[in-house]
Amino acid sequence: MTKKSGVFDVEVDLNLLRLDKDTSFNQKKVASKSQTIEDAIQIVKKQMISSGLRPRTIRDYETIVVHFMNNQSINYLNEITLDTIYDWLEQMEVSNQTKLTRLKALKSFLSKCYTNGWFEMKFWQDVNIKVDKKIKTGANGKDVQLLISLLDLNTFIGLRDAVAILTMYKTGIRINTLGKLEEKHIDFDEKTLLLEGKILKNHKVLKLPIDDQMCQLYQLLIRQNNKIRQHYQQNNENIFISYKGTPINTKSTNNAISKQLTKYSKQFGLKNISGHALRRAYAKNLLSSGASIPLISKALGHSNLEVTTQYLDLDVDEVSNSLREYL
Repeated sequence: MTKKSGVFDVEVDLNLLRLDKDTSFNQKKVASKSQTIEDAIQIVKKQMISSGLRPRTIRDYETIVVHFMNNQSINYLNEITLDTIYDWLEQMEVSNQTKLTRLKALKSFLSKCYTNGWFEMKFWQDVNIKVDKKIKTGANGKDVQLLISLLDLNTFIGLRDAVAILTMYKTGIRINTLGKLEEKHIDFDEKTLLLEGKILKNHKVLKLPIDDQMCQLYQLLIRQNNKIRQHYQQNNENIFISYKGTPINTKSTNNAISKQLTKYSKQFGLKNISGHALRRAYAKNLLSSGASIPLISKALGHSNLEVTTQYLDLDVDEVSNSLREYL
């Protein structure tokens, strides 16, 4: 029996049937060899600005990429290879954690170059640095209550700090967002915090419930704020202000409340009291109350579930007890 031929014969470029992105079917154009890293940095910077990334984040990215370029004495994208990346990492006299942070920034830049069509494949994807992750736990509820009881609530600073601590513990907002919180963000009728995207890290609107206790505390604090602002002739609507009536934010992660928490931690011997620890406690409390991880992730304003799971680090006993319910 002879094989049929003719009309049934088909000549097909097998690349057309591949599912990966690095094929001619994708028609991804590759930049010419004259594409400089400096030009690429400037284009990527504009893209990052338009996507809403913070100026500090963009500066950090640029600094790391320029360091890589100068360290390896290269000027063009086509000179970037696995060898140059590994050599750059080997020459760093820093901790593995710092290496990993810098590597992530470089890989992010290269991925943006790939998206722009300047590389045919993501050859840097498997480059990694192993780091023993330090387990970060949430603040203990008893420690939070103890700290509140030790503050002098008859003073403005004591009251302000107590309300700030409870706000982070009960809503999980970042300490930077705390410093930008204004009266307009509190809906006392609906008992919610309605947070605008511009005061959040991910720039997305977030609505969080608050209880009667927080509503009463905010109203009390606002009354005290008004007295102080009037005395010092300050004009703002911030919920958390300095004793002179000015906003508390000086740097994104180092505002007056952050400094106070550091002081209280040392003064009262509380090892796990910080903005991050209070935020993690909020996440853990939600999980203990039965909230799903996707819901917790949304409440925290995380970009993906992987970040959320790091906040919910479970010890071996918690894992065992939770799994037993499904047996």
